[in-house]
Amino acid sequence: MTDHKTKRDFRDRDRVSADEDYEVRYFAKQHRLTPEQVRELIGKHGNDRKTLEREARKLRG
Repeated sequence: MTDHKTKRDFRDRDRVSADEDYEVRYFAKQHRLTPEQVRELIGKHGNDRKTLEREARKLRG
């Protein structure tokens, strides 16, 4: 059975879940960080993607 194209939910795209290893690894690779650094950022700043991207840029210098 195919998915109904009009019933898609995108609420989760603006968050990075520390519980999902693939999300942490993807974010880490994207920003040249280690998964541990990403989890620390999530613990310190929450899981909002825009905030994490800003803080990741600061961390890289």
